[in-house]
Amino acid sequence: MDQITAAPETHDSRPPVVVESAPNSGAAAKPLRTTATQRAIIRPLPWESTNPELTTYPTNHPYIRLYWTATIGPGAVADMMRLATAATRGRSLRRPTHLHVLVRANLVHVRAGHIYVRTRIPRLNNIQIRLLPPDLRRQHPETPGSPST
Repeated sequence: MDQITAAPETHDSRPPVVVESAPNSGAAAKPLRTTATQRAIIRPLPWESTNPELTTYPTNHPYIRLYWTATIGPGAVADMMRLATAATRGRSLRRPTHLHVLVRANLVHVRAGHIYVRTRIPRLNNIQIRLLPPDLRRQHPETPGSPST
């Protein structure tokens, strides 16, 4: 068995490396874990609001990035934005990892095997506003139409 050191001409404190133990570059890669599975491919559908009195924002609005991120987290907001974009464009994507958070927040609805996602996001409700950190709670616009600062 041949042994090669990291730098043969200099003193190295690392142990020698056995050449036969290195994987063959042409060998097939083994799966990382036998329990790991790929997320399913889904095609989300747009869920339009039927209530004209409900104040809503587009998914890329600063209100969504500031207040909804504080409420459900940045990963869930990113998943929501990807779902809304895919629904609007009629495209498929992998099942989001934060889908359960979006369902609980009433931003996504799963019915009869279909995933419906809001393309316009509603304002936070009073309970969600009360749960915001104090600085964001003070910044939150009082009236639905006023811009966030």
